[in-house]
Parts: sequence; C-alpha cells; structure tokens
Amino acid sequence: MTAACTVVYTASRVHPVFLGQAPVASRVLAAAYLDSTETRAPWLSLPEPLALRHPQFQRDVAAFATDLRRTGNIGTERADSIARVAVREAYHRRIPPALVLGVMLTENDAFKPSARSKVGAMGLMQIMPRMWTPNLGPILGRNLKDDETNLRYGVYILKHFAKRTSDTLDATGATRLALLNYNGCVRGRNTKDCRAYPDKVQRHVERSARSICAGTAFLDCVALPLWAALRGSATLPVPVATMATGMVLAPVSDRAIPAAPATPAGASRMRRVPSDSDRMASYLLGLMTPRGE
Repeated sequence: MTAACTVVYTASRVHPVFLGQAPVASRVLAAAYLDSTETRAPWLSLPEPLALRHPQFQRDVAAFATDLRRTGNIGTERADSIARVAVREAYHRRIPPALVLGVMLTENDAFKPSARSKVGAMGLMQIMPRMWTPNLGPILGRNLKDDETNLRYGVYILKHFAKRTSDTLDATGATRLALLNYNGCVRGRNTKDCRAYPDKVQRHVERSARSICAGTAFLDCVALPLWAALRGSATLPVPVATMATGMVLAPVSDRAIPAAPATPAGASRMRRVPSDSDRMASYLLGLMTPRGE
C-alpha cells in the first residue's frame, strides 16, 4: 500500500517523460489499486466477480434507487429493480453508474418503458432497434420495452462509443464525445441543438445523482473514472500483493513512446500547468482514502 501511494504521488509531482502520454500515464496510475475495503469504485479497480460482491455494489444500488425515487416519477419497487440492473450493467461494462442515470434521465425522465421517439428510439435509454438489435439481439435480447433488456443495450452502447474516443482526449473531452455519439450527434444536422446533449446529461447528473455521486462533482463522479477505465483497460490492475521493491506494474503498451526532447543547458524550470495526469493522480489518491475523510 505504501509503495503504491509513493509511486502515484511521485508520478504526480515529478512528471516523468511518459506521464504526458494519456494511455501510459493512466495505466500506471490505474495499476495502483489498494485494499478493496478502501475502494469507492470497485468496478474500476477490481475484476467483475469481486466488484459485484464488494459492499460498495449494494451501496451504489441503494444510492441509485434513492436518486430515482427522488425524481417523483417512479415507484419504490420499480426504482429498486431498475437500480439493480443499471448498476450491475455499469459494473459489468466498467462505466460510472451516475453516467447511466444521467443518460436515462435525459432520454426518458418519465421512465416510460413503451416510450418511442419520432425517429423510433425506444424505452428507458431510447435505443434505436434497427441499428442495434440485428447484431445485439441474440446476445442482449430483442424486447426493448423491457427495462432490463433496454438497460443492457444502453450501457453497452455507452461503453461502445466511449471506447472509440481518441487517446489524445482528456477526461472531459472523451466523455463529451462518447455522449455526442450516443445521441447520434456526429455532424449536428439531424437534431436541433444536439451539441448540447452532453451538457444536458451533466446537468441531470449534477441535479439528480446526489446519492450515487455522494456530493462529488461531475468530473470526479463521471468523467475521470470513465477516463481511467478507458485508458487502463488493456489488462486488470495489479493487486498490491504482487508489487515489489516499490514499483507499480502496468500493462505494456504497443504504442511507440517518442524520445524526450533535449533540454537546453541552463534552461530555467517553467511552472507546469496541472494536466489530466495530475488530476488522475488526485482521483486515484482519493480511491486510497477511506470514505468520509
């Protein structure tokens, strides 16, 4: 545990050459996973079977259900049912549960299972049948009026588009692009003001995901965790027990790492602006801190 803290702290302060490259930086930081009892996002740091058995999973389900009931548009029994499926699928696909809630409220805040848009999108997460069911139907089911089936599609599609974002984007940029693609806003010609879709999702999270986000901002509750999952998804993080001599093992990248530019002799040290890597270090240090501190 001490070794992991040391590596993350050193990486965030010293800023080695590789830290400026998002894929490597986030994977090194994501590898610093600690005892699961201190993890506030087990879906991010643990293998799925362990994450689903972690006490935080039940807390997340309860918090998600609380946020649903707080809207006043859904009963207790259905809120509990939707929350369990939504959080389970979020853990399975490794995306923040609050992101699922934000998209659901943006797409169908009345929670009508039979809701159908003018272009044919259906259900809680407004899935386009003709686009997704031909390939996903045999795996996820075809009844998009069913809450569980619809959520499976919605969470899968969110992760699908998130994985397609460029490694050069920061946490905010990757989250925005994933949401734009989920909404079908590629060129912004089909739907009026579709470029505002990520902002609408963020507002729903900030307004309605008070329990699932536990008072944290959208960046810390959604964007940074999603970015960490995307950039550190090549292999699972390495448990602390396997770390030795104070080094944190990280997945090997097949990307070429450019040589560092030469620094002119006598060049003065310039003040560095905090980067996403710094913010990621802070986020992961937050994972190492027990809740409430």
